[in-house]
Amino acid sequence: MNVRIFGTDGIRGTANTYPMTAEMALRIGAAAGRHFRRDGDNGHRVVIGKDTRRSGYMLENALTAGLTSTGMNVLLLGPVPTPAVGFLTRSMRADLGIMISASHNPHDDNGIKFFGPDGFKLSDADELQIENILSGDIVPVQPANIGRARRIEHGEGRYAEYAKTTFPRNRRLSGVKVVVDCANGAAYRAAPEVLWELGAEVVPMGVEPDGYNINRGCGSTRPEAAAALVCDTGADLGICLDGDADRIILIDEKGQIADGDQIMALFAGIWADAGKLAHGTLVTTVMSNLGLERHVEARGLKLERTPVGDRHVVERMRRGGFNLGGEQSGHIVMTDYATTGDGLIAGLQFLAAMTGADRPASELMRNFTPVPQLLENVRFAAGSAPLESAHVSTVIAEQERRLSGCGRLLIRKSGTEPLIRVMAECEDEALLNAAVSAISEAVRSVSGIVPEGS
Repeated sequence: MNVRIFGTDGIRGTANTYPMTAEMALRIGAAAGRHFRRDGDNGHRVVIGKDTRRSGYMLENALTAGLTSTGMNVLLLGPVPTPAVGFLTRSMRADLGIMISASHNPHDDNGIKFFGPDGFKLSDADELQIENILSGDIVPVQPANIGRARRIEHGEGRYAEYAKTTFPRNRRLSGVKVVVDCANGAAYRAAPEVLWELGAEVVPMGVEPDGYNINRGCGSTRPEAAAALVCDTGADLGICLDGDADRIILIDEKGQIADGDQIMALFAGIWADAGKLAHGTLVTTVMSNLGLERHVEARGLKLERTPVGDRHVVERMRRGGFNLGGEQSGHIVMTDYATTGDGLIAGLQFLAAMTGADRPASELMRNFTPVPQLLENVRFAAGSAPLESAHVSTVIAEQERRLSGCGRLLIRKSGTEPLIRVMAECEDEALLNAAVSAISEAVRSVSGIVPEGS
């Protein structure tokens, strides 16, 4: 029987619950090691990074045990951003990179993301092969071929030095005050240091991880505290990262928040003007606002949409030879600089645009007027399948008819959490609210979760 454990972005779940148990992590490590150790020598290596969750220690040790049992040599990076793992996998000539993180999720979740030797996330074919190996007996190597493990103390520093090279060499951030919210996550050291070394006056927040406070009331999914701090300190810009620093949300000097769509609109325009936007195309997902699509096309550029997930964006970018893409949620993928979404480097590119144009953030963040969009996440019980319900299907079809010609509807199951995401766009906000409300209520009615107080 095949074991299906990979989701939208690697493997994710509640720590100490299948599949995020120590036992399963050991087997996953062994399966990945067996897949990537294709010959009999002992020169194979894997780099492992993690964010700041307490459960990261458990999973790191279990993965290491599984990998070394199949002859892989393990290089432990400690807490580093996800893009650092992609960068260092390629830089250190490793056969495999692993990031232990549940990204923007709360501390009690965790996950495992894999990178191939080219620094990009694994293909569907590689994930399927690992799952196939998991389904059978995983043969360990002979005692003489067991791998070694060692700590790498300079991995974060190597990534930070590289990140600085993406900022114009002849420019400094002197006189620029930046609030940087690291979500008590993986970039809590690297991001403030890079900004400070480039000359900025740095106001850090979310830089005191305790294993449990990652993403709690801070970071890219909760930017309100950072927005208040920008206003209180008179900062020129706020940069909000998520737990593994592959997402970014920006805040201008007035405390206004800009999502990934606005950031991509700015970069696409700047790169197109400079002749750097490959094939005149921006790649984003079905979640990006219709206003972004209209803005890009009005500039004579093209926008291509993919399923949700930065991995899908990157796959389309690689197939088409495109160099800019991302997600509304803040994944900004610039393959000229990185193999995956990189919040810190995206922040540096925005700062380069700010200082190069000598304009405040507020003049660069509002590139188009979004079409009213509403997203509601409806939680469902394990084992239930709300989208297979005839009642839910009927309600969705009815709302699609109502929105026909004046908006769009997108209903999908999250690939990382037990949620049904109900999203709609429409110029008529009353119709928009009614559509999302009707579908969300239908999903709740069959979700298998009893509302509190019932």
